[in-house]
Amino acid sequence: MDTSLISKLEKLARLRLSDHERSQFATDLDRILSMIDTLQRLDTEGIEPLVYLNDAGDVQRDDRLSGLGSLNTEQAMLNAPDQDGKYFRVPKMIE
Repeated sequence: MDTSLISKLEKLARLRLSDHERSQFATDLDRILSMIDTLQRLDTEGIEPLVYLNDAGDVQRDDRLSGLGSLNTEQAMLNAPDQDGKYFRVPKMIE
């Protein structure tokens, strides 16, 4: 890592780093690139890509209405600063 690359990355990320932070950043980038190089040298022939961490896949529950944790309209409107009994009123944002 040279200082020109660190400066360019600093500018692209809109950061303002101290000299100590630039030095630490360069060290960290070297370590990350070294890890990537190590991973690229691994033989992955015959190994299937990992999609999920377990075999369960994508488990979804049925989408059904339950009375637990739900509010009726009157309960929902209790603390509304401005409402008409059925809907919340909010300030107009678009003309």
